[in-house]
Amino acid sequence: MCGIIGYIGKDNTVEVLLNGLYALEYRGYDSSGVAINIDNKISVIRSVGRVSKLEEEIKKLNIKDSIYGIAHTRWATNGEANINNAHPHKVGKVTLVHNGIIENANVLKRNLIKEGYQFNSDTDSEVIAAFLDYSLRDNSILDSIELLKRKLVGSYALGIIIDGSDELYALRKDSPLLIGIGNKGNFLASDITAIIKYTSDYILLDVGDVAILKNDSYEVYKENKKINKEILKSTSSNISNDKNGYSHHMLKEIMDEPQVISNLLDRYSNSDSWKELDLSEYKSIDIVACGSAMYAGLVGQVLLEEYAEIKTNVYAASEYRYKKKIYNDKTLVILISQSGETADTIAAMREVKKLGIDTLAIVNNSNSTIAREVDRKILTEAGVEIAVATTKAYVLQVCVLSLISYVTSYKKGLLKDKISYNDFYKLPDLVDLVIKNVDNYKEVISILSKSESCFFIGRGIDYAICMEGSLKLKEVSYIHSEAYQAGELKHGTISLIEKDIPVVAVITDKNLKEKTLSNLGEVESRGAKGIVITTEGLDDNDEHLKIVIKSTNRFLDSILVVCVLQLIAYYVALDRGCDIDKPRNLAKSVTVE
Repeated sequence: MCGIIGYIGKDNTVEVLLNGLYALEYRGYDSSGVAINIDNKISVIRSVGRVSKLEEEIKKLNIKDSIYGIAHTRWATNGEANINNAHPHKVGKVTLVHNGIIENANVLKRNLIKEGYQFNSDTDSEVIAAFLDYSLRDNSILDSIELLKRKLVGSYALGIIIDGSDELYALRKDSPLLIGIGNKGNFLASDITAIIKYTSDYILLDVGDVAILKNDSYEVYKENKKINKEILKSTSSNISNDKNGYSHHMLKEIMDEPQVISNLLDRYSNSDSWKELDLSEYKSIDIVACGSAMYAGLVGQVLLEEYAEIKTNVYAASEYRYKKKIYNDKTLVILISQSGETADTIAAMREVKKLGIDTLAIVNNSNSTIAREVDRKILTEAGVEIAVATTKAYVLQVCVLSLISYVTSYKKGLLKDKISYNDFYKLPDLVDLVIKNVDNYKEVISILSKSESCFFIGRGIDYAICMEGSLKLKEVSYIHSEAYQAGELKHGTISLIEKDIPVVAVITDKNLKEKTLSNLGEVESRGAKGIVITTEGLDDNDEHLKIVIKSTNRFLDSILVVCVLQLIAYYVALDRGCDIDKPRNLAKSVTVE
């Protein structure tokens, strides 16, 4: 979600900060701002909208140099997106940027108002600045920060400037934050991508750490005691805005899918590398995730139960941490997250670990909180996704779950179908064929782009596919879209069916084909426009408008169908003139609960 970048050093501070903000754009935001030291005075410049608008405002000031500065991209949580609510916030001597949510902000605010403070925004972040300023009346900077840590309830990553001090301060609780160590200065950032252009050396701040940055040195404290931290080296490369000739990052990232799938399969090219995929020791599995990652988990649930014969449940992370958990001594909790920083998933993971239950993460970011704290991890290594709507990362999550189901079934001697690992190697070419056949989807795209509402229906694994297809469409095209188990439509929702409303039926399971077609007939008889997405072996040459893909096997068909649905969502959004890479109100990494 929100992004933080801070710098103190010999390079052009404004240039460093703006480059960092542009690198963080992919996370999603609605306003941005910088705070810089000019002639020993902190100047705050903020704007609503894209970072390019902020850059225009900064250029008007003709700033020559700055000793240091902090900057921020904000995704609105407390208060709407406007200038007053944009970061940085300055109260008295304190200027700061903040990611996270302060749950007791209203209580602190009431007390600070009694002390004479006035507030210009609706944010919890301004309250933090006011409290720290108040503490500085009677305490040193470090003591004030320690007092702040004890008072705040919630999550936060903070970059702080104090009037009269030529240092940057950073601290975190739950929300991610790191410091970068460079030859020409030091950095603070919520994401390595913000600073990778300047340095690959960094330190991950743990919960409760406080960092003090100078232009040629840094210190890290825990409970007012100086500590040593390991300097890590990132293997990430600078985020490129090059779309390789494609109109949008989302389309480029869909086109990346054959290659990233091939890379994943090469990592497990022989049985010696299957150990981390083998879950045969477990009797039950809970899959915990959010959004697209949860829908990937629903595909995994069907495959794990059907082929590996392991009882599997899928939960939204935001609900899981609050539910009564019933485990046995052979339970595994699988956490799925593209960023590895999803706040609800992190909270659920920590609850599980307190109970001593084994955890496994399917995650893209090897240096993320989830990747570092989990017992075991499988890295998808999709590379950075710049488009907010996930495509290639989702496909790799499903691919990992398919591999886990296959290997576990094989290890348990349960694999009845004549499927070998070599069949998986056909997947990159099949995906390539699917994404290059976009002309075959034009009629469906045309129908959906003219609609303001539609439904996706399926049964079993097909319903799981529908959930992601529906989400992708609504994310980027803003069409109201819902996914339902095909058999559930008649239990109330069929009342919403009206003339010409599109209903997309996904059919890849031959055992459920006739049932789903029957349900599609029910809505068509009430005026709906039926569309079928199916595989060659299940195509009966009936009169439905349909998209037919090459059939493979149960482990792979769902991936091919989702690639079709991703392309449909993209081209529908393109027809409707939507901001495809940065859909309204959405963020790439949801770091607040």
